[in-house]
Amino acid sequence: MTENPVTQDQVQPRSVVARLPKYAAGKPPAPVEGVQAYKLSSNEIPFGPLDAVHQAVVEQDSLNRYPDPLSTKLRMALADYLDVPAEDIVTGAGSLGALVQILNTFAGQNEDGIQDEVIYAWRSFEAYPILVQTAGALPVEIPLLEDGRHDLESMIAAVNENTSVILLCTPNNPTGPVLTQAEVDDFLARVPKNVLVVLDEAYIEFVRDEKSVDGIHTYNENENVVLLRTFSKAHGLANLRVGYSVAHPQITENIRVVATPFAVSSVAEDAAVASLANIDLVLERVEGLVAERERVAAALAEMGWKIPSTQANFVWLPLGEKTGQFVERANAVALSVRGFSNEGVRVSIGEVEANDRFIELCKESLDLA
Repeated sequence: MTENPVTQDQVQPRSVVARLPKYAAGKPPAPVEGVQAYKLSSNEIPFGPLDAVHQAVVEQDSLNRYPDPLSTKLRMALADYLDVPAEDIVTGAGSLGALVQILNTFAGQNEDGIQDEVIYAWRSFEAYPILVQTAGALPVEIPLLEDGRHDLESMIAAVNENTSVILLCTPNNPTGPVLTQAEVDDFLARVPKNVLVVLDEAYIEFVRDEKSVDGIHTYNENENVVLLRTFSKAHGLANLRVGYSVAHPQITENIRVVATPFAVSSVAEDAAVASLANIDLVLERVEGLVAERERVAAALAEMGWKIPSTQANFVWLPLGEKTGQFVERANAVALSVRGFSNEGVRVSIGEVEANDRFIELCKESLDLA
Protein backbone atom coordinates (compact mmCIF):
# COMPACT_ATOMS: atom_id res chain seq x y z
CA MET A 1 0.00 0.00 0.00
CA THR A 2 1.36 3.44 -0.94
CA GLU A 3 1.94 5.80 1.95
CA ASN A 4 0.19 9.15 1.87
CA PRO A 5 2.54 11.96 0.88
CA VAL A 6 3.34 14.57 3.51
CA THR A 7 1.31 17.74 3.00
CA GLN A 8 1.65 21.25 4.37
CA ASP A 9 -1.38 20.85 6.64
CA GLN A 10 0.21 17.99 8.59
CA VAL A 11 2.07 18.44 11.86
CA GLN A 12 5.81 18.43 11.17
CA PRO A 13 8.70 17.77 13.56
CA ARG A 14 11.63 20.14 13.80
CA SER A 15 13.92 19.72 10.80
CA VAL A 16 16.75 18.51 13.05
CA VAL A 17 14.78 15.36 13.96
CA ALA A 18 15.32 13.87 10.50
CA ARG A 19 19.07 14.38 10.85
CA LEU A 20 19.47 12.79 14.27
CA PRO A 21 21.21 9.42 14.52
CA LYS A 22 19.10 6.74 16.18
CA TYR A 23 20.15 5.67 19.65
CA ALA A 24 20.60 1.89 19.62
CA ALA A 25 20.28 0.25 23.02
CA GLY A 26 22.05 -3.07 23.59
CA LYS A 27 19.88 -5.93 22.43
CA PRO A 28 19.06 -8.97 24.58
CA PRO A 29 20.77 -12.22 23.59
CA ALA A 30 19.14 -14.43 20.99
CA PRO A 31 18.07 -17.77 22.50
CA VAL A 32 20.12 -20.81 21.55
CA GLU A 33 18.68 -24.16 22.53
CA GLY A 34 20.57 -25.80 25.38
CA VAL A 35 22.83 -22.80 26.01
CA GLN A 36 22.55 -20.18 28.78
CA ALA A 37 22.25 -16.76 27.12
CA TYR A 38 24.12 -13.71 28.40
CA LYS A 39 23.67 -10.03 27.66
CA LEU A 40 27.02 -8.24 27.27
CA SER A 41 25.76 -5.37 25.14
CA SER A 42 24.70 -2.62 27.56
CA ASN A 43 27.50 -2.18 30.13
CA GLU A 44 25.22 -3.31 32.92
CA ILE A 45 26.74 -5.16 35.85
CA PRO A 46 25.61 -8.79 36.24
CA PHE A 47 24.45 -8.44 39.85
CA GLY A 48 21.06 -7.64 41.31
CA PRO A 49 20.65 -4.87 43.91
CA LEU A 50 22.25 -5.11 47.32
CA ASP A 51 19.91 -6.41 50.02
CA ALA A 52 19.76 -2.98 51.64
CA VAL A 53 18.87 -1.37 48.31
CA HIS A 54 16.18 -3.94 47.64
CA GLN A 55 14.76 -3.32 51.10
CA ALA A 56 14.72 0.44 50.55
CA VAL A 57 12.73 -0.04 47.36
CA VAL A 58 10.27 -2.45 48.98
CA GLU A 59 9.67 -0.11 51.91
CA GLN A 60 8.91 2.90 49.71
CA ASP A 61 5.29 3.80 50.52
CA SER A 62 4.80 7.26 49.03
CA LEU A 63 4.15 6.40 45.40
CA ASN A 64 1.07 8.61 45.46
CA ARG A 65 3.23 11.64 46.26
CA TYR A 66 5.62 13.59 44.06
CA PRO A 67 9.27 13.15 45.00
CA ASP A 68 11.46 15.89 46.40
CA PRO A 69 12.40 17.85 43.25
CA LEU A 70 15.84 18.63 44.69
CA SER A 71 16.60 15.05 45.83
CA THR A 72 17.77 16.54 49.10
CA LYS A 73 18.48 13.25 50.91
CA LEU A 74 20.58 12.00 48.02
CA ARG A 75 22.45 15.26 47.55
CA MET A 76 23.30 15.35 51.25
CA ALA A 77 24.55 11.76 51.13
CA LEU A 78 26.61 12.51 48.02
CA ALA A 79 27.99 15.69 49.56
CA ASP A 80 29.24 13.67 52.51
CA TYR A 81 30.66 10.90 50.32
CA LEU A 82 32.37 13.19 47.81
CA ASP A 83 33.28 15.94 50.29
CA VAL A 84 31.63 18.65 48.20
CA PRO A 85 28.89 21.18 49.01
CA ALA A 86 25.38 19.80 48.48
CA GLU A 87 24.46 22.90 46.47
CA ASP A 88 27.10 21.89 43.91
CA ILE A 89 25.11 18.73 43.05
CA VAL A 90 22.18 18.53 40.64
CA THR A 91 20.45 15.18 40.16
CA GLY A 92 18.98 13.87 36.93
CA ALA A 93 17.50 10.79 35.31
CA GLY A 94 20.81 8.98 34.96
CA SER A 95 23.94 10.77 33.77
CA LEU A 96 22.14 11.00 30.42
CA GLY A 97 19.38 13.08 31.98
CA ALA A 98 21.94 15.16 33.86
CA LEU A 99 23.74 15.87 30.56
CA VAL A 100 20.48 16.87 28.88
CA GLN A 101 20.04 19.48 31.60
CA ILE A 102 23.57 20.80 31.11
CA LEU A 103 23.30 21.09 27.33
CA ASN A 104 19.86 22.69 27.49
CA THR A 105 21.36 25.28 29.82
CA PHE A 106 24.64 26.06 28.06
CA ALA A 107 24.32 25.04 24.39
CA GLY A 108 21.81 25.96 21.71
CA GLN A 109 21.01 28.74 19.28
CA ASN A 110 21.66 32.31 20.36
CA GLU A 111 19.26 35.19 19.88
CA ASP A 112 21.24 36.29 16.83
CA GLY A 113 20.64 32.87 15.23
CA ILE A 114 24.20 31.61 15.62
CA GLN A 115 24.49 28.03 16.88
CA ASP A 116 26.73 27.19 19.78
CA GLU A 117 29.27 24.47 19.05
CA VAL A 118 29.82 21.43 21.26
CA ILE A 119 33.10 19.56 20.82
CA TYR A 120 33.50 15.89 21.68
CA ALA A 121 35.63 12.92 20.68
CA TRP A 122 34.22 10.40 18.22
CA ARG A 123 33.54 7.65 18.56
CA SER A 124 32.32 8.25 22.08
CA PHE A 125 28.98 7.91 23.90
CA GLU A 126 26.46 7.59 21.08
CA ALA A 127 23.91 9.86 22.78
CA TYR A 128 26.19 12.89 22.43
CA PRO A 129 25.25 13.87 18.86
CA ILE A 130 21.56 13.31 19.59
CA LEU A 131 21.53 15.46 22.72
CA VAL A 132 23.71 18.21 21.24
CA GLN A 133 21.55 18.65 18.15
CA THR A 134 18.30 18.35 20.08
CA ALA A 135 19.50 21.23 22.26
CA GLY A 136 19.94 23.27 19.07
CA ALA A 137 23.73 23.28 19.06
CA LEU A 138 26.18 22.21 16.37
CA PRO A 139 28.14 18.98 17.03
CA VAL A 140 31.88 19.09 16.37
CA GLU A 141 33.21 15.53 16.31
CA ILE A 142 36.96 14.98 16.66
CA PRO A 143 38.14 11.48 15.61
CA LEU A 144 39.84 9.36 18.24
CA LEU A 145 43.51 8.50 18.02
CA GLU A 146 44.39 5.02 16.77
CA ASP A 147 44.66 3.73 20.34
CA GLY A 148 41.07 4.72 21.12
CA ARG A 149 42.03 7.81 23.14
CA HIS A 150 40.87 11.42 22.83
CA ASP A 151 42.86 13.59 20.43
CA LEU A 152 43.09 16.54 22.81
CA GLU A 153 45.34 18.57 20.51
CA SER A 154 42.77 18.44 17.72
CA MET A 155 39.99 19.20 20.18
CA ILE A 156 41.82 22.35 21.33
CA ALA A 157 42.39 23.33 17.71
CA ALA A 158 38.63 23.10 17.09
CA VAL A 159 37.77 25.66 19.78
CA ASN A 160 36.50 28.97 18.42
CA GLU A 161 34.31 31.90 19.46
CA ASN A 162 31.16 29.77 19.05
CA THR A 163 32.34 26.90 21.27
CA SER A 164 30.16 26.68 24.37
CA VAL A 165 30.74 23.14 25.71
CA ILE A 166 33.41 20.44 25.43
CA LEU A 167 32.57 16.85 26.41
CA LEU A 168 35.38 14.61 27.71
CA CYS A 169 34.40 10.98 28.29
CA THR A 170 36.78 9.20 30.67
CA PRO A 171 36.97 6.24 30.51
CA ASN A 172 35.78 6.65 26.95
CA ASN A 173 32.68 4.71 25.95
CA PRO A 174 32.98 2.48 23.89
CA THR A 175 36.79 2.21 23.61
CA GLY A 176 37.82 2.23 27.30
CA PRO A 177 40.95 4.44 27.78
CA VAL A 178 41.09 7.19 30.40
CA LEU A 179 42.36 10.72 30.29
CA THR A 180 45.27 11.43 32.63
CA GLN A 181 45.37 14.25 35.17
CA ALA A 182 48.40 15.78 33.47
CA GLU A 183 46.83 15.95 30.02
CA VAL A 184 43.51 17.28 31.36
CA ASP A 185 45.32 19.97 33.35
CA ASP A 186 47.22 20.99 30.23
CA PHE A 187 44.01 20.93 28.19
CA LEU A 188 42.08 23.08 30.65
CA ALA A 189 44.90 25.62 30.80
CA ARG A 190 44.31 26.25 27.09
CA VAL A 191 40.49 26.23 27.09
CA PRO A 192 38.84 29.66 27.38
CA LYS A 193 37.23 30.11 30.80
CA ASN A 194 33.85 30.87 29.22
CA VAL A 195 33.71 27.35 27.73
CA LEU A 196 32.13 24.66 29.91
CA VAL A 197 34.11 21.41 30.08
CA VAL A 198 32.14 18.30 31.03
CA LEU A 199 34.01 15.32 32.49
CA ASP A 200 31.74 12.33 31.87
CA GLU A 201 32.80 9.83 34.53
CA ALA A 202 30.07 7.20 34.24
CA TYR A 203 32.63 4.41 34.82
CA ILE A 204 34.78 6.13 37.44
CA GLU A 205 34.48 3.31 40.00
CA PHE A 206 36.17 0.86 37.62
CA VAL A 207 39.29 3.00 37.08
CA ARG A 208 42.56 1.67 38.53
CA ASP A 209 45.07 3.76 36.56
CA GLU A 210 46.86 5.97 39.12
CA LYS A 211 47.53 8.60 36.45
CA SER A 212 43.84 8.94 35.61
CA VAL A 213 42.20 12.35 35.98
CA ASP A 214 40.70 13.01 39.42
CA GLY A 215 37.35 14.57 38.63
CA ILE A 216 36.66 16.00 42.08
CA HIS A 217 40.10 17.61 42.26
CA THR A 218 39.67 18.99 38.74
CA TYR A 219 36.26 20.52 39.48
CA ASN A 220 37.65 22.05 42.69
CA GLU A 221 40.44 23.72 40.72
CA ASN A 222 38.41 24.88 37.71
CA GLU A 223 35.19 26.89 37.82
CA ASN A 224 34.26 25.93 34.24
CA VAL A 225 34.35 22.15 34.87
CA VAL A 226 31.30 20.00 35.58
CA LEU A 227 31.37 16.29 36.45
CA LEU A 228 28.84 13.71 35.29
CA ARG A 229 28.32 10.55 37.34
CA THR A 230 25.73 7.81 37.62
CA PHE A 231 24.32 5.04 39.78
CA SER A 232 23.57 2.97 36.67
CA LYS A 233 26.93 1.22 36.34
CA ALA A 234 28.90 0.33 39.48
CA HIS A 235 25.86 0.61 41.75
CA GLY A 236 23.77 -1.59 39.46
CA LEU A 237 20.73 0.72 39.44
CA ALA A 238 20.42 1.21 35.67
CA ASN A 239 16.66 0.64 35.69
CA LEU A 240 16.02 3.32 38.33
CA ARG A 241 17.72 6.17 36.40
CA VAL A 242 19.76 8.09 38.96
CA GLY A 243 22.61 10.36 37.91
CA TYR A 244 24.01 13.71 38.90
CA SER A 245 26.34 16.53 37.99
CA VAL A 246 28.83 18.33 40.23
CA ALA A 247 29.81 21.91 39.47
CA HIS A 248 30.30 25.31 41.07
CA PRO A 249 27.23 27.36 42.13
CA GLN A 250 27.31 29.75 39.15
CA ILE A 251 26.78 26.66 36.97
CA THR A 252 24.38 24.64 39.13
CA GLU A 253 22.05 27.58 39.80
CA ASN A 254 21.45 27.84 36.06
CA ILE A 255 21.12 24.09 35.50
CA ARG A 256 18.36 23.97 38.13
CA VAL A 257 16.34 26.49 36.13
CA VAL A 258 15.96 24.04 33.22
CA ALA A 259 16.25 20.75 35.15
CA THR A 260 13.38 18.34 34.62
CA PRO A 261 11.11 18.52 37.70
CA PHE A 262 10.84 15.26 39.67
CA ALA A 263 13.32 13.51 37.37
CA VAL A 264 14.52 11.23 40.19
CA SER A 265 11.70 9.35 41.88
CA SER A 266 11.62 8.81 45.64
CA VAL A 267 12.08 5.10 44.95
CA ALA A 268 15.26 5.79 42.99
CA GLU A 269 16.48 8.33 45.55
CA ASP A 270 16.04 5.93 48.49
CA ALA A 271 17.75 3.15 46.54
CA ALA A 272 20.72 5.38 45.73
CA VAL A 273 21.03 6.57 49.34
CA ALA A 274 20.98 2.95 50.53
CA SER A 275 23.63 2.03 47.98
CA LEU A 276 25.89 4.86 49.14
CA ALA A 277 25.39 3.75 52.74
CA ASN A 278 26.75 0.35 51.69
CA ILE A 279 29.51 1.63 49.43
CA ASP A 280 32.01 -0.94 50.73
CA LEU A 281 29.83 -3.75 49.38
CA VAL A 282 29.37 -1.91 46.09
CA LEU A 283 33.12 -1.46 45.66
CA GLU A 284 33.76 -5.08 46.64
CA ARG A 285 31.60 -6.21 43.74
CA VAL A 286 33.28 -3.71 41.45
CA GLU A 287 36.66 -5.11 42.44
CA GLY A 288 35.53 -8.55 41.25
CA LEU A 289 34.47 -7.09 37.90
CA VAL A 290 37.78 -5.26 37.55
CA ALA A 291 39.60 -8.55 38.14
CA GLU A 292 37.47 -10.16 35.44
CA ARG A 293 38.17 -7.25 33.09
CA GLU A 294 41.89 -7.72 33.57
CA ARG A 295 41.58 -11.47 33.05
CA VAL A 296 39.63 -11.01 29.82
CA ALA A 297 41.96 -8.29 28.49
CA ALA A 298 45.04 -10.38 29.29
CA ALA A 299 43.57 -13.44 27.57
CA LEU A 300 42.79 -11.44 24.43
CA ALA A 301 46.25 -9.86 24.37
CA GLU A 302 47.88 -13.26 24.74
CA MET A 303 45.94 -14.49 21.71
CA GLY A 304 47.15 -11.55 19.65
CA TRP A 305 44.10 -9.28 19.75
CA LYS A 306 45.03 -5.59 19.62
CA ILE A 307 42.60 -3.86 21.96
CA PRO A 308 42.76 -0.41 23.60
CA SER A 309 43.74 -0.26 27.26
CA THR A 310 40.42 -0.23 29.10
CA GLN A 311 39.59 1.15 32.53
CA ALA A 312 35.83 0.63 32.24
CA ASN A 313 33.65 -2.45 32.58
CA PHE A 314 33.98 -3.40 28.91
CA VAL A 315 36.51 -4.11 26.20
CA TRP A 316 36.61 -2.81 22.63
CA LEU A 317 37.45 -4.90 19.58
CA PRO A 318 38.38 -2.56 16.67
CA LEU A 319 37.08 -4.88 13.97
CA GLY A 320 36.18 -2.37 11.28
CA GLU A 321 34.31 -3.99 8.40
CA LYS A 322 34.40 -7.36 10.18
CA THR A 323 32.19 -6.05 12.99
CA GLY A 324 29.03 -7.63 11.66
CA GLN A 325 30.67 -11.05 11.34
CA PHE A 326 31.75 -11.04 14.96
CA VAL A 327 28.29 -9.97 16.14
CA GLU A 328 26.76 -12.87 14.21
CA ARG A 329 29.21 -15.34 15.72
CA ALA A 330 28.40 -14.02 19.20
CA ASN A 331 24.68 -14.42 18.55
CA ALA A 332 25.28 -18.02 17.50
CA VAL A 333 26.68 -18.83 20.96
CA ALA A 334 23.97 -16.92 22.86
CA LEU A 335 26.05 -13.82 23.61
CA SER A 336 24.72 -10.36 22.81
CA VAL A 337 27.46 -7.80 22.15
CA ARG A 338 27.26 -4.22 20.92
CA GLY A 339 28.41 -3.71 17.36
CA PHE A 340 29.03 -0.21 16.00
CA SER A 341 28.51 -0.27 12.22
CA ASN A 342 31.89 -0.81 10.56
CA GLU A 343 33.97 0.35 13.52
CA GLY A 344 34.09 -2.30 16.20
CA VAL A 345 32.43 -4.27 18.97
CA ARG A 346 32.04 -3.33 22.62
CA VAL A 347 31.68 -6.24 25.03
CA SER A 348 30.67 -5.72 28.66
CA ILE A 349 32.27 -7.70 31.45
CA GLY A 350 29.63 -10.04 32.78
CA GLU A 351 29.30 -13.32 34.64
CA VAL A 352 32.42 -15.51 34.78
CA GLU A 353 30.82 -18.08 32.47
CA ALA A 354 29.84 -15.34 30.02
CA ASN A 355 33.40 -13.99 30.05
CA ASP A 356 34.78 -17.48 29.51
CA ARG A 357 32.52 -17.95 26.50
CA PHE A 358 33.56 -14.58 25.11
CA ILE A 359 37.23 -15.51 25.47
CA GLU A 360 36.57 -18.78 23.64
CA LEU A 361 34.72 -16.91 20.92
CA CYS A 362 37.70 -14.60 20.47
CA LYS A 363 39.99 -17.62 20.23
CA GLU A 364 37.79 -19.05 17.48
CA SER A 365 37.62 -15.68 15.73
CA LEU A 366 41.31 -14.90 15.37
CA ASP A 367 40.74 -14.77 11.63
CA LEU A 368 38.90 -11.49 12.26
CA ALA A 369 41.53 -9.95 14.56
